[in-house]
Amino acid sequence: MKLITSTDHVRLAVYDQNPQSDRAVFFIHGWPLSHEIFEYQTQLLLENGFRVASLDLRGFGCSDAPAFGYCYDQMAQDVHSAVKALGLQRFVLVGFSMGGAIALRYMRLFEGHGVSRLVLLAAAAPLWTERPDYPYGHPCTYVNDLIDQAATDRPMLARSFSRQLFACEHSEAALDWFEGIALSASGVGTIQAAISLRDEDGRSDLGCVHVPTTIIHGAQDSIVPAELARLQNEGIAHSQLVMLPNSGHGIFYDELTDFNEAFLHAVQ
Repeated sequence: MKLITSTDHVRLAVYDQNPQSDRAVFFIHGWPLSHEIFEYQTQLLLENGFRVASLDLRGFGCSDAPAFGYCYDQMAQDVHSAVKALGLQRFVLVGFSMGGAIALRYMRLFEGHGVSRLVLLAAAAPLWTERPDYPYGHPCTYVNDLIDQAATDRPMLARSFSRQLFACEHSEAALDWFEGIALSASGVGTIQAAISLRDEDGRSDLGCVHVPTTIIHGAQDSIVPAELARLQNEGIAHSQLVMLPNSGHGIFYDELTDFNEAFLHAVQ
């Protein structure tokens, strides 16, 4: 791990393994987690000769937790700062959940700087909450309840959310691990990023993607409904949608073998 500084002087934890490889993948995690969720994909990629880079978003993992700056524009800027610091030039950008929405914002704000392929995993895009002209996603009250719980009993939020991630059965030890990752987030980051998840509108981001794109989603996802993946597929030209029938939101772990096979194919 090394710390880099973003445009507003926030320190971000950045991770870079096998930097000598000319095939690079950059991960953006989701709410309220950290880069650690990609442990099994990191190992898979390293075994196949890839360079694996990632960051902890501001407010999460080992990055600073400022009071402000959790809008998608700033977090996309954080990604850009990491990309520049690592010297990435042609890489696969992978975004999970909120990280998928941030990846799409990166594609718009920075014209996909350096990105050769895009992989969206259970992406909370283009909009996670309903609007009068957008009858998809969750009611805003659903997210408000998460925000209220983060403000009053964040340990319980971490526990309940870690259980809602998955549609398949997993050991209590595995669920406890994800709970611990969620609890490692800062309180301010958990709340402020949830506000962005509720309020950000990324519909204009979809048309700014001009690289091969694979969308992988779980058909049993109760956190980011599968209908959002279909909207992404419709809005991103020539994108490919892969639906895993038994997976929930934690798509990177629910059907691990099937997911890793689809994921490795997507980044090749």
